[in-house]
Amino acid sequence: MKKITPQNLALFNQNVRFEDPLEIIAFALEFSERPVVTTSFGPYSAAILQACSKVKKDIQVIWCDTGYNTEATYKHAHYLIEKLQLQIEIFSPKYTTAFLNSSIGIPDVNNPNHEQFSEKVKLEPFDRAFQKYQPDVWFTNVRKNQTNYRNGLDVFSFSQEGILKVSPFYHYSDEQLSAYIKSKKLPMEFDYFDPVKALENRECGIHLKH
Repeated sequence: MKKITPQNLALFNQNVRFEDPLEIIAFALEFSERPVVTTSFGPYSAAILQACSKVKKDIQVIWCDTGYNTEATYKHAHYLIEKLQLQIEIFSPKYTTAFLNSSIGIPDVNNPNHEQFSEKVKLEPFDRAFQKYQPDVWFTNVRKNQTNYRNGLDVFSFSQEGILKVSPFYHYSDEQLSAYIKSKKLPMEFDYFDPVKALENRECGIHLKH
C-alpha cells in the first residue's frame, strides 16, 4: 500500500473526503507503529476518543491538563475515561495552578506574559508528552471552520516534525458531530475553559507549533 507523503497528500485527502471517520482511522493505523490521540476533553471530545478507541482499543491517549479546567470538564473526563476504557496519560504543568496564579495570573492575549503562560501550562507539557511517546501518527479533533489556520489543513496533514496528523472529523459541522456523539449515546460538555486559547476562534498554540 502506498504511504502518505507530503507529495501525495492532496490526492489522499481528495480520496477520503467522504469516507467514514472509522475507516479513515483504520487506514491511517496501517502506516503507524506509535499512534496517539490527543484530547482536551472539550465539548465534542467524545467523538474522536470513541472512534479511535473503537478501531484500536489500546491506542495511547494524551491529555495535557492545564489545571484550569472547569469542574464539569473534569467530570466529563472521568466519565469518558471510564466509559471508553481509555489508555490515557495525563501531562500537567511543572508549576501548580496556585503558583501560576500568584506569579502571572491568567494574562489575556494582549498581555506580554501570555506567551510565557501558554508555554508553561500547555506547550511544555505537550512537548514532554510527544518526547515520551514519539508518535508517527497523531489523531486530533481538528475541524474546518474552527480557526483560519485550521481552514488550511485537511483530514491528513503533516506537523512541523513530520508527524502525520489525522483529523477524521475534519469536514464535520457542529451539528454533524453532535449527531455522531448522540448516536453513540455519549455526552457533550460545553462548560469548558481553555486559559491559553482565550478566544473561541483563536489557536491555543499546539497546532501552530507542531
